[in-house]
Amino acid sequence: MLVVEKNGRTTVVSGWRAWLLAFGVVLGAVATLVILGFVFLGIALTIGAVLLVAVPAIIILAVFGSLFSRRP
Repeated sequence: MLVVEKNGRTTVVSGWRAWLLAFGVVLGAVATLVILGFVFLGIALTIGAVLLVAVPAIIILAVFGSLFSRRP
């Protein structure tokens, strides 16, 4: 049994309608979590790929900079 209160009016949902409403809420929550999981996975993969390229490039530039620097 589900009790829904909207605009001061209380509605009691029971039986198969309550099961259907609960299933819809759970399905929506699972869909939201799956979408957020894909978004966060995409962000993590993007940051990882950028760091995989950027960190060695910065190290190589630092090595070349130290080799060709003009120090007295």
